[in-house]
Amino acid sequence: MNALRPRSAMPRRTAEQAPLPGAPLGPPRLLKSAGFRFAVLFAAMFACAAVALVAVLWWATAGALDRQTDAAVRADAVALTERWREAGVTGLAEAIEERLAVDVENESIYLLMEAEGNRRLAGNLDRWPPNMAPEVAWFRTRVLHDGLAAEARLHRVDLPGLRLLVGRDESERSQLRRLLTEGVVWASSAVAIFALIGAWLIRAALQARMRPTFLTTAAIAGGDLSSRVALSGREDEFDRLAQTLNMMLDRIGTLMEGVRGVSDAIAHDLRTPIARARAKLEDALATAPDAEALRAAVEQGIADLDNISRIFQALLRIAEAEAGARRAAFGPFDLAAVLADAAEIYEAMAEARGQRLTAELPPSLDIIGDRDLLLQAVANLLDNAIKFTPADGVITLTARRLGLAIEVAVADNGPGIAPEDRRHAGERFFRADKARATPGSGLGLSLVQAVAHLHAGEVRLEDAMPGQVPPGLRVVMRLPAP
Repeated sequence: MNALRPRSAMPRRTAEQAPLPGAPLGPPRLLKSAGFRFAVLFAAMFACAAVALVAVLWWATAGALDRQTDAAVRADAVALTERWREAGVTGLAEAIEERLAVDVENESIYLLMEAEGNRRLAGNLDRWPPNMAPEVAWFRTRVLHDGLAAEARLHRVDLPGLRLLVGRDESERSQLRRLLTEGVVWASSAVAIFALIGAWLIRAALQARMRPTFLTTAAIAGGDLSSRVALSGREDEFDRLAQTLNMMLDRIGTLMEGVRGVSDAIAHDLRTPIARARAKLEDALATAPDAEALRAAVEQGIADLDNISRIFQALLRIAEAEAGARRAAFGPFDLAAVLADAAEIYEAMAEARGQRLTAELPPSLDIIGDRDLLLQAVANLLDNAIKFTPADGVITLTARRLGLAIEVAVADNGPGIAPEDRRHAGERFFRADKARATPGSGLGLSLVQAVAHLHAGEVRLEDAMPGQVPPGLRVVMRLPAP
């Protein structure tokens, strides 16, 4: 037997991490709640969408009005400049007066002055607006035109010896802009309120959907392993999570039942050989006529204890295989050579019992796995076949590659296993009625099944000779090929 590696210690929770005994489990605090984070994310996304919508509306309304005003002022200034080039100062002044005469809405603003001095030549402004930087061509300011104060958008044009202002009265546009601003403020307030309400609803919905899972896990933490997560019937992500949790809990329940069954089986199956070994040793100690008889009794007791030790070693190997602790020993090797070695070892044992063991193996069979465990699994199958095959019986070991799988089979012409017992054959310490009189512990097929599962394979039991009596048994171990 190979020495078993000690398992690494499981990390333990510190006192700060572990909940206090008897402390009630409650929902997470607000800032640590996933529902709160989802709600905040929803509110942020909703607010960003609302801000983007308001920005687009502003650009399409107030921004469009400003662009239209600037375009109209620029076109007017270009036209007046062309008029000045054609007709001089007099023509420019006449053009300004004509425009003012046809301005029914009284929105146009003009002022033509000499570059030096403050003499006004034309326009509806009394004086040049103060605090105007010479290098700035566009600006907004309050002006008096026709005796009324107004917000104006003005464009300055410098001509040789002249200063020209062209603009538009923006009083109505400013009022519209203020109305839009108030609307944006009110809309933003409504957006914030709706975002908060939506966030609260999302958090409440998440908590409501997660409540069955929380209650079930709390009940399980309290010791009620029969509790399961209730399904809503909507077949959404939460229901799929609940189904997965329920399957996990069913699996845990099955494993717990298996642990209890194994514990009972160990207590039952090991009590007898231990008691027998103790009784033999006590009897020999009290009644042995000589040292030779005492030595024989001691040797028999050692043999019984060795058998018990082998049972425990088999259990540890099964536990290692089921826990995946042997995956570190995986590597590429030739399975055909391993099977040939096993056949050579057990051929002599079969001949000693008057049986014949044949092997039908390919020249090579590359695989990736644990060589020692696979050898032990095949050895268990051959050992079982030899035990249950009568004298003059035939045992066959075969292996072949089928596509993406490797199939190893051991067949015999013994009594076989009844179909109703095959689903229990992989359970620890299970022995069919026909095997009660045969020495063994009922762990051979359990180890084979655990090794196959460790290698992502499966074990199948079937009749070796269907329709005949006895039907024999064929055990097939199917493993994935590299």
